[in-house]
Amino acid sequence: MRISVSSDMDEPVARLLVAELRRRGHEVRAYGALQAGNDPQWAVCSEAAARDVAEGAAEQAVVCCWTGTGASIAANKVPGVRAALCTDAYTADGARRWNDANVLALSLRLTSEPVLKEILDTWFAATPSEDDEDRRNVAHIGRLDGRRDAGLGEAGAG
Repeated sequence: MRISVSSDMDEPVARLLVAELRRRGHEVRAYGALQAGNDPQWAVCSEAAARDVAEGAAEQAVVCCWTGTGASIAANKVPGVRAALCTDAYTADGARRWNDANVLALSLRLTSEPVLKEILDTWFAATPSEDDEDRRNVAHIGRLDGRRDAGLGEAGAG
């Protein structure tokens, strides 16, 4: 899977994230402090990673900043992106399952190596719900950013 990753700081957890994604066989495109010459501001690099998802250059993204909040806010401003700030595996499961989240936001401060691996395990194992109510909610979010069919894929039209 193609995954874009951004971080506003070159922190150990951000480097571990990139290494772990590559170890799992993903193709990683790095932004911000993770790529020499990139603008490391959280709003700028989070937008860049999220745009890759919205434009189809990446299937998913992971955006990071100190708390994860700013990165998630910036990513969610990109139409078609549903970013979720996850501090544990349970939240990651719900974000993928009920919200069909396509961007994972992480806190550089709060995410330890074991927690990172648990979040990634759960994120990649979870699949979007096929429940009609869940699909209607995701479709409603898509309409908020102007994409009538956002998040529905083949299953939700109608």
